[in-house]
Amino acid sequence: MQINVFEGILIPFVGTTLGAACVFFMRKTLSKLLQRALAGFAAGIMVAASIWSLLIPAIKQSENMGTLSFVPAVVGFWIGILFLLALDHLIPHFHIGTDQAEGPKSKLGRTTMMVLAVTLHNIPEGMAVGVMYAGFLAENAQITATSALALSLGIAIQNFPEGAIISMPLRAEGESKRKAFLEGVLSGVVEPIGAVLTILAAQLVIPALPYLLSLAAGAMLYVVVEELIPEMSQGQHSNIGTLFFALGFSLMMILDVALG
Repeated sequence: MQINVFEGILIPFVGTTLGAACVFFMRKTLSKLLQRALAGFAAGIMVAASIWSLLIPAIKQSENMGTLSFVPAVVGFWIGILFLLALDHLIPHFHIGTDQAEGPKSKLGRTTMMVLAVTLHNIPEGMAVGVMYAGFLAENAQITATSALALSLGIAIQNFPEGAIISMPLRAEGESKRKAFLEGVLSGVVEPIGAVLTILAAQLVIPALPYLLSLAAGAMLYVVVEELIPEMSQGQHSNIGTLFFALGFSLMMILDVALG
């Protein structure tokens, strides 16, 4: 069982690695239209995962609170939002497609801060996978091995284009293919690390599981609203981002309901 959990938390990282490997096979940078489509796709998966995999189970696990069963979900949700907001202000980063750095002033290079931006995206995803597997290990009735696997697969699918989105621009910035690939992979390392830390934290405080589930949801939705939606809407008007958002949302909903 532990091996299955270990494999499960590595699945999203594999998705990032495979996506970053695109730098070896694609000669040109990703078009703006494709980047917007991929951002919308990732946003759709993250929104669906936040609802079906995280918030709904958090509320169900608090049903013993009666009409106040929403409290852990709301509290955890806001903690997740504020946690990502704090990281956004504390970590210097540079979003792809923009010319202005965010966070505190830093002497870090542009490419380093681009990697940090994607790393910020991956922190809540690692937390989400970790808390799902923590619930499974705790034999929680609302979280099964297949529902945890569904979340891992969904995040891995959206991590594939994310890996390409970071490695290809790094290559365009002048990095070698090998270095661009390694930096793309490095941006995803935080996911299994975050998953393991979340599992350990949840095992120590099992009653906090609903709060941790909704915390991960809040963190993921912060990334969607703060970063992915603007990315899928920037430039000349197009519905491509919205269409791929719907595609990602539908795919994650199907995975969660069918496997969960």
